[in-house]
Amino acid sequence: MGLAGSGKTTVFNTLTRGHAETGGFGGLTVNTGVVKVPDDRLTALTRLFKPKREVPADVTYVDLPAPSTATAGRAADIPADQLARLRNADALLHVVRAFDDPQVPHPDGEVDAWRDLERLDLEFVLADLAVVEKRIEKLETSGRHGTQAERDQNERERQVLTRVRPALADGRPIRDHQLGDDESLILRGFRFLTEKPVLVLLNVGESQIAGAGDLVETFAARYEHHHSRVEALSARIEMEIGELDDEEAQVFRDDLGLTGSSLERVIRLSYELLGLISFFTAGPDETRAWTIPDGSTAVDAAGAIHSDLARGFIRAEVVPVEELLSLGSMAEARRHGKLRSEGKTYRVRDGDVIEVLFNV
Repeated sequence: MGLAGSGKTTVFNTLTRGHAETGGFGGLTVNTGVVKVPDDRLTALTRLFKPKREVPADVTYVDLPAPSTATAGRAADIPADQLARLRNADALLHVVRAFDDPQVPHPDGEVDAWRDLERLDLEFVLADLAVVEKRIEKLETSGRHGTQAERDQNERERQVLTRVRPALADGRPIRDHQLGDDESLILRGFRFLTEKPVLVLLNVGESQIAGAGDLVETFAARYEHHHSRVEALSARIEMEIGELDDEEAQVFRDDLGLTGSSLERVIRLSYELLGLISFFTAGPDETRAWTIPDGSTAVDAAGAIHSDLARGFIRAEVVPVEELLSLGSMAEARRHGKLRSEGKTYRVRDGDVIEVLFNV
């Protein structure tokens, strides 16, 4: 998501290696791209097991049209269908223009990244506030009907919504609240925009790359919201790099003082924001990366592979990927005592290689 002229579609093209049309200041196109998550650990497992296929994890990015740009400090208008798409997202990637380019004039005449960031944030707050107020109004009328259990549930929901309303009215996001698990569960169905994790991407120009780290620190110090991160990249430069082969790309990055790929950096930050980890399965047929929430148990991991594995779960054979790669085989991992048998409640760690034993 991003305001017109922010370069959000260029960021989308960089992440997905796509060629979606850019420019137009708020065209009507919705772009969707599925990206295979690069993971050196999975690549190494594939070299070791030489399977028939490799299946990396994937992430889907949806690039929404820019909302119409407002003036005089008013928030931009986001159509209802776009709000619905945003509510269905797991996290928001907010592209904010920080570059100055006479060839691409800013709709407001001058570049002010902080103003633009606050403007779209305000629209998210207003959208959530409208939902909260409408729901409270309904609960205060029809919420008094039904069984005692239904009335109690409605009252509890009203109390939680009433608690978050003042913060929204004051311009603060729901994710800054210290909500209990039961309160979060009550709010889950609303899929509030300001409850979602946010990755703010400052889109800088080539001349700003050297000082991008300082810019990120400055913004992060001001943007003190929970479940949010700030990062910077030059979408135009990264898109040019994406057209090069690996060797040429590395030379280009070295010349600019860049380390690593923007794709990998954004995905890593997204994983951290969403509290996700990866575990692996490996064998002669395939090596595969699976994505699960941090804190998931062995039986949760089994269910991610297939529901039958969770239902008939006996135990999980687990070895850290680094140990497996070092020893060279499952047999050697077992012989050296690195392959462990774990039960249902074992908490899966990032990088575990797992084989599930189960009853049919």
